[in-house]
Amino acid sequence: MTNELEATKGYIKKASKILGLNERIEKMMITPYRVFRAEVSIELDNGNVRTFSAYRVQHNKSLGPMKGGLRFHPEVDLDEVESLASLMTWKTALCHLPFGGAKGGICCDPKELSTNELERLSKAFTERMKEIIGPQIDIPAPDVNTNAQIMAWIMSEYSKYYGFTPSVVTGKPVFLHGSEGREEATGLGVVIIAKELLELHNESISGSSFVIQGFGNVGYFAAEHLYSRKGTVLAVSDESGGTFNKMGLDIPELKKYSLKNGNVSGFPGGTDISNHDLLHIPCDVLIPAALGGVFDEQKAKDVQCRYIVEGANGPSSPAADEIFHSRNILVAPDILANAGGVTVSYFEWVQNIQQFSWDREKILQQEELYLTRAFERVHKVSKSKNCLMREAAFMIGLERVAKAQLTLGL
Repeated sequence: MTNELEATKGYIKKASKILGLNERIEKMMITPYRVFRAEVSIELDNGNVRTFSAYRVQHNKSLGPMKGGLRFHPEVDLDEVESLASLMTWKTALCHLPFGGAKGGICCDPKELSTNELERLSKAFTERMKEIIGPQIDIPAPDVNTNAQIMAWIMSEYSKYYGFTPSVVTGKPVFLHGSEGREEATGLGVVIIAKELLELHNESISGSSFVIQGFGNVGYFAAEHLYSRKGTVLAVSDESGGTFNKMGLDIPELKKYSLKNGNVSGFPGGTDISNHDLLHIPCDVLIPAALGGVFDEQKAKDVQCRYIVEGANGPSSPAADEIFHSRNILVAPDILANAGGVTVSYFEWVQNIQQFSWDREKILQQEELYLTRAFERVHKVSKSKNCLMREAAFMIGLERVAKAQLTLGL
């Protein structure tokens, strides 16, 4: 069992204990509804055949059809996907979305595949799992190394068998029944939660400094929205390393540089810094927005921030959480902080079913409303139970799902 899966189960058990759930209910909350695994073979451009391990874990469907991203990454394995599927269950329940949790992944490196090969792989995987996904069953979405194009391929393949069905996935191109605001939704959600966390202490984005690990979809849009709200983004990083400017980075110029050069290293408006050192820069808010497993016990001792807003899934170990707590570093947990993506995915799904589009202004207003209410719920429970925000978030999600499952009948 990976550390991430072990940690997720640990959080569920801790929340279950506080809520007073019995062992039978706790086991139900931990155990996935369905686990799907396939070996997907495609023909490469050179005529060779290559096989990829693919997974879809459907964790719980008590509150509605299951929802969760699909990631393409060479480190994808079943434990990781199961952990992320579980997190989606609690995330959607916490935000009062009518979904359960799911997650999927293909063990591959997209950089090694051509566009045609990625299309074949996406469609082959869809063909294999078409019976277990659907608008009222399980709705995939983009995740690490997947995007609107891949969602369009999945929609196309699924529609071959079931007729035109745009609501089978979210995160599609806007002109192909996607939603305005979906691409920026997760990064914007991180900023909304950061704003709420700061305002609890009579602070604001405009007077605060930020460090962001990651400059992909989540990290970039978080940086862009912080910059537009006069926040000082001191440093960002990607796989190549990071860039730092003590006066604040020019995010629009950094984006142009990143698009041109493929990374942020060497940016003329900053000084190169390693990913390791980036985590130790003194700042008000540290935002992990890359992959999980960033903070272990030692790294938690070395960070120099006052708040952490988890844009990534599972960036902090339970031991790290305890260190943060002992150092009075407040952590907005992943199932709250990065819930903007699934919230706007919900709006896209609703628009597809209604066959009616909303404008960007309405979508962003609704995203802020949903996330602000979720933050208020977490803060209230955290204060009343005298527990960490992560424990409070899991308790809220766990209580809603357990109540629904028991009410529906076992």
